[in-house]
Amino acid sequence: MNLTEYQNYHESKSHTSLEFPYNTYLCCIPMDFTHVPIHWHNEMELIVIQKGSGIISVDFITHEVKAGDIVFVLPGQLHSIKQKKEARMEYENILFHPSMLLCGEPDLCGTDFILPLMENPATIQTFLTPDAPAYESLSGCIRKIDNLCDSRPKGYQLAVKGWLFQLMFFLVSNQQTLKQPSQSHQKHMDKLKTILKYVEEHYNEPLNIEDMANLIHYSKSHFMKFFKTHMNMGFTQYLNHYRMSMAAKLLVSTDDSVLTIAVSSGFDNLSYFNRLFKREFHMTPREYRRQQ
Repeated sequence: MNLTEYQNYHESKSHTSLEFPYNTYLCCIPMDFTHVPIHWHNEMELIVIQKGSGIISVDFITHEVKAGDIVFVLPGQLHSIKQKKEARMEYENILFHPSMLLCGEPDLCGTDFILPLMENPATIQTFLTPDAPAYESLSGCIRKIDNLCDSRPKGYQLAVKGWLFQLMFFLVSNQQTLKQPSQSHQKHMDKLKTILKYVEEHYNEPLNIEDMANLIHYSKSHFMKFFKTHMNMGFTQYLNHYRMSMAAKLLVSTDDSVLTIAVSSGFDNLSYFNRLFKREFHMTPREYRRQQ
């Protein structure tokens, strides 16, 4: 899989083709990567836990998940995946764009069911366990689609769409009346998305707290408190963590020198970069490259 696309905090690059926007990735934590940092995208995402256990957060609601669980992430929701202590977790990651279920003209299925569902994530159960009422129906749809994508008979895309509509039917028919997020909560989420997107696009440039505070029209002190409250870390720590993730991917995917990678990841001091990298990964950049 393309880790650069998968691990961007706001994934502006599409995982899917324009002709058929549906993709599946098989992933393993920590074998493929130790974590998937907080991010969002315009696709719907299904995370199907195959083996082991881990920790998944969706819009800052965090659950421990285990084999059999299914997590539904709607477009625009902030979500992350990380390792649970020393546990290993294998999961199937399914992404598809809602546009493949919508036609160009006004359509009852889209306007009355699919779009309202996508725009109101509070009405569906995000974390689905095997004892949930609709579990067998939903997991059955996923199995059918997986089998089709494995064998790929002629016209399999038609059948995949059919089962996706069936999956959406089960989601819609099992919608719940859940507590709606407050306006202030949504406002905070939007500000966080603005920050994360800006970091994604400018992480290799000089960034400071004052600039980020101005970006969302907060004072410097208010910004620092806001960011730490919602992200459980300070902005500088978050920025360094993000830059380290980008540097780690470049070490594996390119033959560039450590100095070149440090600079392209936002560090103009090689000694500082090496020190932070060792603190993050418990090894030097060269040792990290040799072990991958």
